[in-house]
Amino acid sequence: MSYYDGNSVTALWNYAQHYAMSDHSFSTTFGPSTPGMLNLISGQTGGASPNIPDAVANGAVIGDPDGAFDDCSNPANGLVTMHGKNIGDLLNDKGITWGWFQSGFKPSTPWDGNPAHKAVCHNKTPSIVDPSPSRELNDYSAHHEPFEYYASTSNQHHLPPTSVALIGKIGDQANHQYDMVDFWAAVNAGNMPAVSFLKAPRIQDGHAGYSNPIDEQSFLVNTTNTLMKRPEWRNTAIIIAYDDSDGFYDHVMPKIVNNSNDPEYDFASTCGGTKVSGGQDDRCGYGPRQPLLIISPYAKANFVSHEISDQTSILKFIEDNWKVGQIPDPTSFDKRAHSLNNMFDFEDGDNSKLLLNDKTGQILP
Repeated sequence: MSYYDGNSVTALWNYAQHYAMSDHSFSTTFGPSTPGMLNLISGQTGGASPNIPDAVANGAVIGDPDGAFDDCSNPANGLVTMHGKNIGDLLNDKGITWGWFQSGFKPSTPWDGNPAHKAVCHNKTPSIVDPSPSRELNDYSAHHEPFEYYASTSNQHHLPPTSVALIGKIGDQANHQYDMVDFWAAVNAGNMPAVSFLKAPRIQDGHAGYSNPIDEQSFLVNTTNTLMKRPEWRNTAIIIAYDDSDGFYDHVMPKIVNNSNDPEYDFASTCGGTKVSGGQDDRCGYGPRQPLLIISPYAKANFVSHEISDQTSILKFIEDNWKVGQIPDPTSFDKRAHSLNNMFDFEDGDNSKLLLNDKTGQILP
């Protein structure tokens, strides 16, 4: 059990004071990081193969296996293929620019073109709290990259974009999967994709056990400050979300909206019952409550939403805003996701900027 307040997560506190947050947002299903990432992009943890003990049960991801279409995956974690469509496929169908940008995606050893060889991802970012070599971690985490589980949206060999002008566009060898350096290259060239997913290096991703709130704050503040200074800011919404709760205690019990009858992995008094029509077991949810903040000129100021939302509400926001339709799988949870629109005021945008110190989280003069 841990507790953080505005004295330690000062930047998040200041963002919440000036923009919009939710106090009733939940993980779509129970589970660690990978189910959260998959629900974010497809509303679906089912359709996975093969079954792997403690990782995939009844065709549903319940643990942290790695994506099968990723050179930097670890076979010891299990390699999993997801079937069906994700939001990347829907954006491609409508010609909307998009990208997943993850620190460490750029290989430390690039693929040499030999089918028997693989790219290697061992780049590291030092902690600002403790920069000693003993604290260094590989930036890239394969089970945090959900698009690498799908053949249609994978960049197996971590190939770079062939030009900055093609970042986010269909047909390039990077296939919408990039390193964070590619995001900033696109931004600086005035070529930021319409939809961008950003994933911090592991040392800055806020994960209990290996990251910390100050390193996480550095990533969030530097990213947000830079975007606020851009001309695109007037049309931007930043959604800060998390893929799982890390097991931290929370006093708010999630409402169970989808059941499961797997007595080995996903059966309890709260989960037993009727699963979603045509759905799979091992997708019990909602899971634990999660932080959710929206920073935007159109976010309501100092606003707390009490409406229920979940990770697939972000998916629904993308689907609705860019009018790409829903995930075609009838059991995808975007069908029942609640909207995030009550956290916005699209009639009265405020283009003022809240610039913070990346180390203290305090408001800059």
